[in-house]
Amino acid sequence: MKVIICGAGQVGWQIARHLSAEQNDVTVVDNNPELVRRATDTLDVQGVAGFASYPDVLDRAGARDADMIIAATHSDEVNMVTCQVAHSVFSIQRKIARLRARSYLTAIYSDLYRREHLPIDVVISPEREVAAAAMQRLQAPAAFDTEIFMEGGAQLLGIQIDEDCPVVNTPLRQLSDLFSTLRAIVVGVRRDGTLFAPEPGDQLFVGDSCYVFSHAEDVDRTIEVFGKVEKRQDRVVIVGGGNVGLEVAKALESGTSRIRAKMIEKNRKCAEHAAEALERTIVLNGDGLDRSLMIEAGIDRADAMLAVTDDDKTNMLAAVRAKAEGCPFVIALINDPTLLPLLTPLGIDAFINPRATTVSSILRHIRYGRVRQVYSIGDAEAEVIEAEVMSTSPMAGKAIREIDFPEGVLVGAVRKGGEVLRPTGGLKIETGDVIALFAMADDVPEVERLMQVSIDYF
Repeated sequence: MKVIICGAGQVGWQIARHLSAEQNDVTVVDNNPELVRRATDTLDVQGVAGFASYPDVLDRAGARDADMIIAATHSDEVNMVTCQVAHSVFSIQRKIARLRARSYLTAIYSDLYRREHLPIDVVISPEREVAAAAMQRLQAPAAFDTEIFMEGGAQLLGIQIDEDCPVVNTPLRQLSDLFSTLRAIVVGVRRDGTLFAPEPGDQLFVGDSCYVFSHAEDVDRTIEVFGKVEKRQDRVVIVGGGNVGLEVAKALESGTSRIRAKMIEKNRKCAEHAAEALERTIVLNGDGLDRSLMIEAGIDRADAMLAVTDDDKTNMLAAVRAKAEGCPFVIALINDPTLLPLLTPLGIDAFINPRATTVSSILRHIRYGRVRQVYSIGDAEAEVIEAEVMSTSPMAGKAIREIDFPEGVLVGAVRKGGEVLRPTGGLKIETGDVIALFAMADDVPEVERLMQVSIDYF
């Protein structure tokens, strides 16, 4: 597949990294020659320096025979015009655009723009994706990371292993004996900063961060087995009233549970806009790091605090401040993945990585065929891929123990018909089954070969 990626920033670079590793013909376009050079020096991609919306630039990038274009520059207008040019001038079949401005999103999602007027096949809104991720974190406060799979039938949980965890120092193979009815499996472990797929004889140690794939009905029990306690989130403080904070507050207001939310926003104009857009949320204008303002917002009585400003360090410090004032659960929005190792020592319970969230969303739309879901873990270190097993797949008709999976791949769950099953060695994979696999980044191409999905991009 030939793909043009417009924008060589963090998201564009990661998408290029994934697609080039899967032997696709990738060209990166950016008006910053340094970013283009970084992409061509570190990845197996071609690069073109110039404005992505210019027809001659797209022509040099190979738009005449491209299969897909992904417009992920920092400008909504450039992304929209790029898709229009790709459609009108070059007839590119698949067009994906990242858009941030609420006005554009409102119009597009309400069908005021029709395909013939604005030919964008898929719109990716980072703010909406991040807000959805934030809501998932709030709904699973015992987990530092979480994602839904199998149409709600299964859930990936990131769980920190503490001293009071009942399964510390227990070989993973024994968990099946100790909890024979628990439909959950540990698919990934991060130890001393390194993520790996564990073997049956591996143990969990204090300080580890593990990724557990659980049946939706067993999530509460899984969290309990790993020594965590779920607590209802009735009072939430949001630091940051920008697009993400506003999306989260609106989601909280529209939810069935009567969550009381307060928001702190430093920019007066932004705070006034949030106050006008929200109905039940109290908006305070001031610095989210100001202790007196946090006390006024009731941080000492809050069940959770969500820091979602556009500055990583502000989010981290706000989370630390909230924790110090007695808030039991704090979430920080972190763009820079190199800061993630600092979160645990600082006592920050959970994080949201906008880049990983956006990358996962784009990958989900790119791998459109039999792939149902893709979730990127960490700094693109691993993926959880959910896909339907095709008749041509080497897995079809074989028991799990008979399938030659790479060392960095583990089965998280299998769905047969409407039933989600815990994977066992004797479980037979049939055509039409839906399987969720945890795969280290280097093993993703082999996973796609096993699933026979690498050619089904759209």
